[in-house]
Amino acid sequence: MARTHDLTIPDLTGTLAVVTGASDGIGTVIATRLAGAGAEVIMPVRNQAKGDATAQRIRAAVDGARVSTRSLDLSSLESVTSLAATLSSEGRPINVLINNAGDMQPPTRQETRDGFELQWGTNHLGHFALTLGLLPLLREGRARITHQTSVAARKGSMNWDDLNHEQGYDVMKAYAGSKIAVGLFARELDARSRANGWGISSNLSHPGISPTNLLAAQPAMGRDRTPPARRLIGFLSRIGLAGTPDSAALPALMAATDPEYGGDQFFGPKRTVGGPPTLQEFWAPLRHMDDAHRIWEVSERLVGTGANH
Repeated sequence: MARTHDLTIPDLTGTLAVVTGASDGIGTVIATRLAGAGAEVIMPVRNQAKGDATAQRIRAAVDGARVSTRSLDLSSLESVTSLAATLSSEGRPINVLINNAGDMQPPTRQETRDGFELQWGTNHLGHFALTLGLLPLLREGRARITHQTSVAARKGSMNWDDLNHEQGYDVMKAYAGSKIAVGLFARELDARSRANGWGISSNLSHPGISPTNLLAAQPAMGRDRTPPARRLIGFLSRIGLAGTPDSAALPALMAATDPEYGGDQFFGPKRTVGGPPTLQEFWAPLRHMDDAHRIWEVSERLVGTGANH
């Protein structure tokens, strides 16, 4: 039977939180817990009907919850720009941003609308563009920003010569690379905030391993059936050897809300696959600030010009 872990979240009344990927799984847990602590939560979603249904469930579960959706497809820079413009026009400072959404293991190499490999373009470049687009609101809100990486980023390195993974495509290497990029961006964002007096903090978290829909059947991505790995994770979760969506949400919540910590910190389950949330040492691929600076510079060029220019 799975062990139960929890986290005390401080009172967030009066704060505004934006959580990507909140219509399902870990993201829904994060949004629910933030709303339960008094935050107003904006859920940018790709599937509007699914997002609205999730928001309604959160309002039903949390008395007085203030939850709303906005449209966002992280695989489209046009959509990212549109969301940033919408929130900017609303003019409300953002106090918490949790970049949680992601795509994982499409059955074949796929591209975003801008010509980037799907995982690289969605997991990293989409969130990079969104965060920079919201930077004025984040600065005004002295925001805590949390970026969700993955255990896949423990090993490997950035494929600097082929960031778009056009040569000898390996889906897991592409996924790991996208999540290493997420971690490097998190570190560089905090360094730039400190250097330039932006007043924001940027942290990194990983959820361990838990049975979410990230690996479930997703016909829109070309995966028509749930792979055996997803069923195995579900079994391990039930017997306590992997996390649950509830426990997997805790590291990101700790990163986003624990008043004890500043920026440039890394949070995850005590055991790599599960357990209570704790402060972690950065994994080897995430330790070099030269790489962090490089990923920022490369990403800035790519989101500004598109993959094919």
